[in-house]
Amino acid sequence: MDDYDPLDQDATTFAPLADTTQRLAVLTLEEAHDLLALLVAIAQEGGSMSVQADRLAREIAARIPSEN
Repeated sequence: MDDYDPLDQDATTFAPLADTTQRLAVLTLEEAHDLLALLVAIAQEGGSMSVQADRLAREIAARIPSEN
């Protein structure tokens, strides 16, 4: 995930704020790492959700500090 550019507008798509009534609460760092591990596992399986899981894993990895 080192090659991920969070400023790449083609790779980053979010729901428009006007269409979103409420954002999710902020995750703890531990929850973010757990979610990242789950998404990486799904992305590596190569199933129908792997592309979406990989994209979300890259988004999260770019925004949180590493566990080490």
